[in-house]
Amino acid sequence: MEVDLYATDWAHSAESGRLPLIEETSTLGTQAPKDKLISVLDQVELRVERLRRDTTRIEEEKDSLLSTLDSIKHSELLSDITECDKDDITRYADRIVARAMTIEVAVRTDRDPQQEEALHQVNMYIDKLVMSVHDDTVLAHTRCQAYMNACTSQPDPSSGTDKNFETAILGCTLDDQKRVKKRLEGLLDYFAKLNITTFS
Repeated sequence: MEVDLYATDWAHSAESGRLPLIEETSTLGTQAPKDKLISVLDQVELRVERLRRDTTRIEEEKDSLLSTLDSIKHSELLSDITECDKDDITRYADRIVARAMTIEVAVRTDRDPQQEEALHQVNMYIDKLVMSVHDDTVLAHTRCQAYMNACTSQPDPSSGTDKNFETAILGCTLDDQKRVKKRLEGLLDYFAKLNITTFS
């Protein structure tokens, strides 16, 4: 009896979580070679997209961890402990930050020059926002909400939309728009933990 080596490899690979390699010596079975190759390519494409999603999720988790560490290093609770304990907490947080920064994950997005420039502008807006948090937290929160309104089809009616940010974000790729929105959501969560409200 002839065994379909390809089918056997495929079944084994599905169980082990990896896709099969295409061997020239593999028996192709009843399916036409082109159809079989296209079928494998379809599976690979699905796995690539899943990998991109997983990597993006890891990027977001890393950003969230770094935000938490930053909030700890600037927490008002530090004023309630001794200088010695404060130094211990700061060193501990710095050690974790250093470990977190050894994790490098990235999903590359192909962009044309205009999209690169638009993303650069968006990042500049957000970087300035982050830098202003400790100077005027309420104003920073208000600006963050205005940026978020520019990223959604259902903006918060209680706050406005930053038109300059909106122009910049609309020039970005869809992947970049999703990442920026997630980043802003993380910042808004951070403000929520600080119990900050926007200007009325």
